[in-house]
Amino acid sequence: QVQVVESGGGLVQPGGSLRLSCAASGSIAIMNAMAWYRQAPGKQRELVASITLGGSTNYKDSVKGRFTISKNNAANTMYLQMNSLKPEDTAVYYCKAVRGQYVYWGQGTQVTVSL
Repeated sequence: QVQVVESGGGLVQPGGSLRLSCAASGSIAIMNAMAWYRQAPGKQRELVASITLGGSTNYKDSVKGRFTISKNNAANTMYLQMNSLKPEDTAVYYCKAVRGQYVYWGQGTQVTVSL
């Protein structure tokens, strides 16, 4: 059983930056894919960015050019660097890791973008 724990959320002004981390209790080098999702109040959870075993990345259109997903296999940690944050980025951000039929979710970290 692998556990993933998010951190790095908080309150930031529009235009600011945050870096989220997702620390895994086991090796992420064997994960088929990892991803960041977010869920705003009253909305469905949506995919923000993903990264495959080989390092290929994919982004939601509205975050392209502002967010960067990356991972450090040696540290068993995935990151989401978020720049030029907008109020519409406000949400709980979740980490997801996939290995075969197994899917692991974190508890989420709140990101609030407001003056």
